[in-house]
Amino acid sequence: MTAQLWDVSRLRFEETVPPALTAAQRTTMDHRWAAAVTANPTLFDGPVAGLTRFERDDAGGLSVSWTRLTYRYRALRGLPGAPAVAALFVAVLQPCDDGRLLVGRMSSTTSAPGRWQPPGGTVEPPCEGAALDLEVLRLHAARELAEETGSDTAADALVPGPVVLDAWGSLGFLFIAPPRPACQLREHYAELARTETASGVDPEFDRVELIGSLPELRSLPGPLASYLELAAGRLFGA
Repeated sequence: MTAQLWDVSRLRFEETVPPALTAAQRTTMDHRWAAAVTANPTLFDGPVAGLTRFERDDAGGLSVSWTRLTYRYRALRGLPGAPAVAALFVAVLQPCDDGRLLVGRMSSTTSAPGRWQPPGGTVEPPCEGAALDLEVLRLHAARELAEETGSDTAADALVPGPVVLDAWGSLGFLFIAPPRPACQLREHYAELARTETASGVDPEFDRVELIGSLPELRSLPGPLASYLELAAGRLFGA
C-alpha cells in the first residue's frame, strides 16, 4: 500500500467492539508476540486504539471507527484469514525558525529500529467510557513530542494538520508545532538524551536531524516512515 495524505475539515469518532478471533488465530498471535518479546524484551503489550474502519466524504469529512486493543494484535499482520489490524497514531511536524524539519531515528529498543520519523506514536485509548476526539489526540501528540525530543510545547499550541494513511493501513493525525530555533531544539533533545541515559533508559530517538528539503530527507541512512516524504513535502511546500 502507498501512503496517502488528506486534508480533513471534520472528524467523527465512534468506538466499536474488538475483532473476533478464532482459537487458532489467538494462539498464533500469542506465539508470535512471545517470540517478538524474546527478541526485544523492551516490548510492552500496552493498550492501543485500533482502527476498525474509516470513511471519507466529498466535503472533507472523515468518520473513524476504532476499538480497544493491545500491541500484541500487531502479530496478526500477514496471517491468512485474520482480521486486518491497523492503528491510530499521532505525529508532530516540528519546524525550525529557518524552515527545516526535525526528524528522529528510532532506537534499537523500539518496535521500528532505525526508522526515521517525526515525533509521535500510537494512540492510547481514553479511559473506559470516555470519548476519543481531536483534543485527546492533541494532548497525546504534545506528550509524544516532549517524551521523544524534550520540547515542552503546550498541547493547545499544536495546530491540526493533514491526516495520513500509512503503508500498513494505519491512520495518522498530524499536528504542526510552533517554529523554534534550531539550537533550542538540539539542546532540548541533548538534555533529554543525557537524562534518560543517566537513568538507564534508552531514548526513543537515538539521533535527531534537521532537514531542509526532500533530497536531504531521502539521503538519511536508514528507512523512512512511509508517510514522512508526503508530510515533509507539505511543510516544505513541495
